[in-house]
Amino acid sequence: MVSPARDTIAAIATPPGRGGIAIVRVSGPAAPAIVRAVTGRAPVPRRAVFSRFRDATGEPLDEGLVVYFPAPASFTGEDVVEFQGHGSPVICDLLLARLLELGTRLAEPGEFSLRAFLNDRIDLVQAEAIADLVASRSVQAARAALRSLDGEFSRQVHALVAALTRVRVYVEAAIDFPDEELDFLDDAALREGLAGVQRRFDALAAAVRQGRLLAEGFSVVIAGPPNAGKSSLLNALAGSDAAIVTPVAGTTRDILREQILIGGMPLNIVDTAGLRDTSDVVEREGVRRARGELARADHALLVVDGSTTDDAECAALRAELPEGLAYTLVLNKLDLGHPPGLEPRCANTVAVSALTGAGLEGLRTALAEAAGLGEDATTTITARRRHLDALARARGHLDEGLHQLEAFRAGELLAEELRLAQVELGAVTGEVTSDDLLGEIFSSFCIGK
Repeated sequence: MVSPARDTIAAIATPPGRGGIAIVRVSGPAAPAIVRAVTGRAPVPRRAVFSRFRDATGEPLDEGLVVYFPAPASFTGEDVVEFQGHGSPVICDLLLARLLELGTRLAEPGEFSLRAFLNDRIDLVQAEAIADLVASRSVQAARAALRSLDGEFSRQVHALVAALTRVRVYVEAAIDFPDEELDFLDDAALREGLAGVQRRFDALAAAVRQGRLLAEGFSVVIAGPPNAGKSSLLNALAGSDAAIVTPVAGTTRDILREQILIGGMPLNIVDTAGLRDTSDVVEREGVRRARGELARADHALLVVDGSTTDDAECAALRAELPEGLAYTLVLNKLDLGHPPGLEPRCANTVAVSALTGAGLEGLRTALAEAAGLGEDATTTITARRRHLDALARARGHLDEGLHQLEAFRAGELLAEELRLAQVELGAVTGEVTSDDLLGEIFSSFCIGK
């Protein structure tokens, strides 16, 4: 674990460009002295004080507000000062240069949030929620990030750890006192405790999955044979001519990406080359990339020409999808009609016309349901892929422990698997983590955060 630094850092905390106000933030033990050097007066805790900002010769650089937050009751847990001046890039650079002259150093990406984490002002989940809040692309995503920042995600993880700990204590006590002759398989309290842990895992995993989709977007790949109208469908969903559309088969050869919102959920729509065997080198590369996108997708729109495709072709195309990938079969070209009996016999089917717009609302509804928008949005928390992975590993240890218990009555192995599950959960909130993971997480933050 990295120790909290004792140097003082500074950074511009507002976006680059011109604006009415810009903020330069300072954190560290030298912050009060820096206020005196820049403004000529001592900082006043928790009050916005109008001041002139001066350079080393006493010449004014700008004027604005100075707000001082003494340690430990600040965002970082250190002495923090914010200089709020005019939003000119030139003025901001001059003020930052003055702060560097006074002994501060330029903050690294996410270093303010990292110091808040290291000083126990926030946990790792809350730190990530700050970045997710800044990057929110919808109202729902912002609200989910705020819930995580408020500690809702962390509370659920801690409740799960507490339930896991109670079971561990019970199991290890039985191991330490074998004279009690506890039958692990028949003990009702143990079985109920394990069942309760499983229910908590399931509920948290569902909330985290939904939060990850809100933060990162629901990845939808449009796939299918050439000339099925995939690019036309992308244009219709995006509401713009994002993709080139021609009657020539194989027009799309590279990956095209658009982002749309459905019910507040960001959808990352990817148009791909038509799936077919081809001798064209460029088109073959496009098909290879299409399959790569499908392997990473959350959902696929399998688009076919509904006016000519039969059931056998639908089945063959479904076989092209990666195993386990959810999909919606889109019968395009509704304006041209469909072969009799095709639609009812194909599951997960929506009939549309990308040309006229008919059926698009039904497709949007299907996508919303696939993304889980029917779930209670008031309980959604923001989350990331690493949270999903850690929960999956923790659940894997729990399941392995149950297997060892039921198959071999191995209480010691159950206890060990429960301990490993607890370690994985500790990695979610940062109670158990590594310097490499911290570097990876905070390097994606803004400089001023």
